[in-house]
Amino acid sequence: MPFTALHHKARRSLVYRAAWLALTCIAPAWSQGFPDKPIRLVVPYAPGGSADIAARLIADDWGKRLGQPVVVDNKAGASGNLGMDAVAKSRADGYTLSLNTVSQAINPSLFGRLPFDTLKDLKAVGTVATSQHVLVVSNQVPAKTVRELVALAKAGPGKLSFGSAGTGSTFHMAAELFKAESNTFILHVPYRGGGPALIDTISGQVDMSFPVLSAAQQHVAGGKLRALAVTGPKRSPILPEVPTMAEAGLPNYAFETWFVVSVPAGVVPDTLVKLNRTLNETLNAPEVRTRLTREGFDAWPQTPGQSDALIRSEYERWKKLVAQKGIKAD
Repeated sequence: MPFTALHHKARRSLVYRAAWLALTCIAPAWSQGFPDKPIRLVVPYAPGGSADIAARLIADDWGKRLGQPVVVDNKAGASGNLGMDAVAKSRADGYTLSLNTVSQAINPSLFGRLPFDTLKDLKAVGTVATSQHVLVVSNQVPAKTVRELVALAKAGPGKLSFGSAGTGSTFHMAAELFKAESNTFILHVPYRGGGPALIDTISGQVDMSFPVLSAAQQHVAGGKLRALAVTGPKRSPILPEVPTMAEAGLPNYAFETWFVVSVPAGVVPDTLVKLNRTLNETLNAPEVRTRLTREGFDAWPQTPGQSDALIRSEYERWKKLVAQKGIKAD
């Protein structure tokens, strides 16, 4: 190759290298100024559900620690996929986040093709909390115990119905596990969020539901719903008189949900670190922990790596279960 060509090639190489070094040096400066405007926290379900409650319990304190408001934005539809798609395709600058449940790991197995890749297009900021669900029935349902409910369901397969926050929601999967463990067939009625499902359970439009404790406790305390069992391995301090599923006659049943904050993949590491650090500071704040506990949540701060590992492991777990039980998106 002629000397002049080599010379120009070397010059281009030096220019590219200088540009790359400049970007490397500037990137931390970008993240040091983060955030300089409000942050949007997308909840992919209607107001009143568990994810919405969790988001609103942490948003104010988290915003104060970040120095900018964290604004909760409910974007319901398509069993949570609509809101998650919007977040996955938003600009990877740390200003658009999602707060979702275990459904984030379940939906890829329930729906043939999603418009985004849960594992590739999203990056976990951190986990927020875990929560038990509770089996509640309308006051129009005569069953007073889980055993009586199972007997009622077996006497008329398909006559009883359960409402969920949408196909693939934690409401839905908790009910599917119940059906599998009790060997019953109960009709699924999906809604656009947990709030509407609970309203129709109270009115008797559907016979039962599996909301998280935070969404159900006031209705149970007010006598609008009857709680038959909690879904976790131990009784809940906010409904101590309600037995676990194991105590109620289904020894192999156990289900808890978790909540995770995610951003579009590609957010610079410094921004991710700041989001995670401030989120965990919020979750460790005594007043926030107290509010979470009062609503039936257990705060669960983790690193982004631990949270990503959780999503991947749960993705595999639910993929197997959905295939084994033949659960389909309605």
